[in-house]
Amino acid sequence: MNWIVYIIMCSDNTLYTGISNDIEKRFKDHQNGNGAKYFRGRKPEELVYVEEGHSRSTASKRELEIKKMTRTKKDQLIKSSNEELKVG
Repeated sequence: MNWIVYIIMCSDNTLYTGISNDIEKRFKDHQNGNGAKYFRGRKPEELVYVEEGHSRSTASKRELEIKKMTRTKKDQLIKSSNEELKVG
């Protein structure tokens, strides 16, 4: 099964990192207040980063790696991903 690592920009300008095998459903779950407790008191605004092609195990490891990054490093990751989309 193809697992995805994702980052969501929240209404309070924080970044939430998670994993899913159905990103559209998971984002809707977050918008509807289901799932992560992180979204109590803040709203998911935009899916800003998606990394596909993981197994459940590698997605979990990558999620933890991203969560340990500084905000600056996360912003650079998001920016580099967006630049790749523009070039491709």
